[in-house]
Amino acid sequence: MNTTAKSSWSMAPAVVLVGLAAACGGGPGVSPDDKPPQVVATTTIVADLVRRVGEPDVKVVSLMGAGVDPHLYEASAGDVRKMAAAAAIFYSGHHLEGKMTDLFARMAGRGRKTVAVAECLPAERLLPAGEDTPLKDPHVWFDVGLWAGTLPCVAEALAEIVPRRAEEFRRRAAAYAQELAVLDAEVRATLAAIPAERRVLVTAHDAFAYFGRAYQVEVYGLMGINTAAEAGTEDVQRLADVIAARRVPAVFVESSVSPRAIQALVEAVQARGHRVAIGGSLYSDALGSPGTPAESYVGTVRENVNIIVTALASTASEASAPARE
Repeated sequence: MNTTAKSSWSMAPAVVLVGLAAACGGGPGVSPDDKPPQVVATTTIVADLVRRVGEPDVKVVSLMGAGVDPHLYEASAGDVRKMAAAAAIFYSGHHLEGKMTDLFARMAGRGRKTVAVAECLPAERLLPAGEDTPLKDPHVWFDVGLWAGTLPCVAEALAEIVPRRAEEFRRRAAAYAQELAVLDAEVRATLAAIPAERRVLVTAHDAFAYFGRAYQVEVYGLMGINTAAEAGTEDVQRLADVIAARRVPAVFVESSVSPRAIQALVEAVQARGHRVAIGGSLYSDALGSPGTPAESYVGTVRENVNIIVTALASTASEASAPARE
């Protein structure tokens, strides 16, 4: 079950930035001295995916860093220069990078290879972004098995860039798919250890619908799918009613989203006589910082699951204790 605020997708014009791209000289994908061609990825999650398939035969540059919200990200002139010089641009798609959507289209129109990895997935496996929009929920990586379905698309796109390494790209993609199959089974087994009635996940924004569907978790997002749509007072009060009635032990902030709305939610729940903890900070639209356990997609999935299980497995007595004055 998901509570979803109205989605508002921003498609900022990119005429000036594309003009900068057109001014950049040199053909994309041509590397002097037989160096690996450079490709650009938008989010850290997409960059990790492309690296697992492409490196060391391509060099992957990520535009966004750890903790960056792709819904709100706007391309800089430096980003455009990187994209203009790249052999390909890999992005998530389905308007995750909402303010860059028009820029991707214009880049493609000027001959740059662009690959929206989430848009390679079959439409019937995607969830809607809301009741009043034809758009799809872009947060597909929260279903590990579904995210693995993007690998053939990445491998074939890289094979077009470096044809002589095509079989190696396909081999790496197949090996990584097997690794993700093991991870998917691990997540399923770990979460199944929590009683079904306690598998209630409340997060800052509605990014975990695929996670809920894949692993039988009831999901509530305070904000909508797009973090540009802020939660209102009614959203906070409505969700506080649910948490208090269900005696949910913990709610979660996210690494790429301001914690203010969740803090207001905790206070609203406390006013109803139920003490709810902030169970930790989940990685939603970005991976963790380099050098941490969450610097990779696999590590991020494990970190999220460990945080969720630890918080939701707290004892019933702790969850039902009265709020402190």
